[in-house]
Amino acid sequence: MKYKLLQRNNPQDPSQSKWYAAPVSDGKVTRVDVAAEIVNISSLSRGDVSNVIECLIDVIPKYLLMGKSVSLGDLGTFRLSFSSDGVDNPAEMTVARIHGVRVLFVPSVNLKKTLDQIHFEKSE
Repeated sequence: MKYKLLQRNNPQDPSQSKWYAAPVSDGKVTRVDVAAEIVNISSLSRGDVSNVIECLIDVIPKYLLMGKSVSLGDLGTFRLSFSSDGVDNPAEMTVARIHGVRVLFVPSVNLKKTLDQIHFEKSE
């Protein structure tokens, strides 16, 4: 994986800055590319694979909105999270204080082991 260096200010002291490594994208793989790769390594047709991917795109958000986490085995698990404003009294908590809903992905143990094999090189 390639990286570049970025200089960033310290939020607590803007007069101080440090250099940080940041990932450099090496392009984008589309849903069609993923489907074609799966077709090449399986006995499934392009239509079958595309249909499964489309169904995942429909089904995962459905379960997340039901408050469930979605485990995809050796890939990992998706779940929803959010932030809220703090209150002094529980009676003050309302849904209006909830914000920043986001989808979190937690990689599986196997995916984490695969990521341990990553090699870094500085981008030109």
